[in-house]
Amino acid sequence: MSGFSPELIEYLEGKISFEEFEQRREERKSREKEGENASAEENEDDVEAPSSSRKASGKSQSRDETDGETADGVSKSVHRVFASMLGENEEEEDDEEEEEEEEEEETTEQPTAGDVFVLEMVLNRETKKMMKEKRPRSKLPRALRGLMGEANIRFARGEREEAILMCMEIIRQAPLAHEPFSTLAMIYEDQGDMEKSLQFGLIAAHLNPSNTEEWVRLAEMSLEQDNIKQAVFCYTKALKYDPTNVRYLWERSSLYEQLGEHKMAMDGYRRILNLLAPSDGERFMQLARDMAKSYYEANDVTSAIEIVEEAFTKHQSLVSMEDVNIAAELYISSKQYDKALAVITDFTGIVLEKKVPEKSATEEKKDTGAVVETQESQEAVTDDQSHPVAESSAPAVEKVSCCIPEGVPIDITVKLMVCLIHLNILEPLSPLLTTLVEQNPEEMGDLYLDVAEAFLDVGEYNSALPLLSSLVCSERYNLAVVWLRHAECLKALGHMERAAESYAKVVDLAPLHLDARISLSTLQQQLGRPEKALEALEPMYDPDTLAQDANAAQQELKLLLHRSTLLYSQGKMYGYIDTLLTMLAMLLKGVSEGTI
Repeated sequence: MSGFSPELIEYLEGKISFEEFEQRREERKSREKEGENASAEENEDDVEAPSSSRKASGKSQSRDETDGETADGVSKSVHRVFASMLGENEEEEDDEEEEEEEEEEETTEQPTAGDVFVLEMVLNRETKKMMKEKRPRSKLPRALRGLMGEANIRFARGEREEAILMCMEIIRQAPLAHEPFSTLAMIYEDQGDMEKSLQFGLIAAHLNPSNTEEWVRLAEMSLEQDNIKQAVFCYTKALKYDPTNVRYLWERSSLYEQLGEHKMAMDGYRRILNLLAPSDGERFMQLARDMAKSYYEANDVTSAIEIVEEAFTKHQSLVSMEDVNIAAELYISSKQYDKALAVITDFTGIVLEKKVPEKSATEEKKDTGAVVETQESQEAVTDDQSHPVAESSAPAVEKVSCCIPEGVPIDITVKLMVCLIHLNILEPLSPLLTTLVEQNPEEMGDLYLDVAEAFLDVGEYNSALPLLSSLVCSERYNLAVVWLRHAECLKALGHMERAAESYAKVVDLAPLHLDARISLSTLQQQLGRPEKALEALEPMYDPDTLAQDANAAQQELKLLLHRSTLLYSQGKMYGYIDTLLTMLAMLLKGVSEGTI
């Protein structure tokens, strides 16, 4: 293998990956090009120079026998192209028919020889460009094509070893030809050696990169060998030559997700959204849903909202209740309650109405009398004409009513309640709360908690307490986080005894919750229970954990600081000094180990 490039030898021996092979090959080629820049530029100048005699002689030799020439010395085929550009749709016919057509067109204006020559140059340049882009020529020399054909015949006959030797010889003499690598890939695949087949297939695809189907096949082979990164590389190569292929984009984005590269995956899905036709609305909406959920799980709420808004704008008629639920959740999580309320009312049929209460007959008479008295007093005032007329009565208070049609999911109703609470629109909440408490807290406990936390956020503790009490009494939601919210609500309402009991429950369920321990200790001290206050601040971690976990040591230091302050306030100097010494020892150890 002395005739092979060093990177090819290393790749075939398994020392480097295909990505490294390609990178080294490109670097070597760029170095070679830099050394040949001067001669290449001179050659390009020679090729691009308008040598009419050279072009005319070459073209006349190749077309004398087939097309012939006109009196101007220009081939008839070029005349036909020029005529077709002028709008004359002529087809290839026999020589006699062409002569008849030319006689009929003698009356029309004929292009000059110069025009036709310029057009011929343009057509040649465009043809060469298309040949380079779409149909790259084989880099296999003609002298080796017979040997390549013989190798394929040997492979077809089952003479694999001879075929392999022939392919290796071709590669030695023509390392840039893809055909021998393709044949070797097929031979090893036939032998069941999929790893070597993939190796040679990748090299063949690298030498013939515009074959997108081959790149996709190699990506699937890479996945069969659990090489996801290589499969991503293959799909990227395929997309370079077919960038609008939705299937390739989808597969690559899915693989990026498996690799944990969330941003790359989402970028691919965004490209798919831009490529989908307006008639493919269902697919657009489903992909937008999945992307919004993925962004939300990655804590990128802003991007999730952008995707949802784009979907709602482009396919408004396809918005479902699930989409409304997702959009409302995103807006609420970013505290955009007005937008969440607008989405809910726009797409679910829920109606919020403002009503002014009607006045009774007695109130109307009182208002009329007040107006008369005001008018009389106004007539008596002549010095100050700018004095305003007193209003007939205080302005009527608007009331908001809510009408929810049947079929609206309870999840959306709860999100509506959360929005109304945060926007301080509390009038319509009473019937909505009745609907909520009719639900079983064992099944709908998360919805109970959402509404309760909304009430806590705006300081409506009396409204939040019944919901939290229902949750802590349930089996499924008898959790530390719920007990903590229950304790905070009781404390805000001044029910210290019950709040201490709830905090104690939190410490039982989550012994390492530092804030709950500190709050419990403070409440016990206020209730006149100093011993229980100290008991709440007992050490949380054992020495082994403190030695290994720097975060645990930080938490323990905070707890000891509160404990020392409490001991000092209780006048227990021995315990106070002992706690200070413990803290000092922990600090010195942390400094020496570099954890603090």
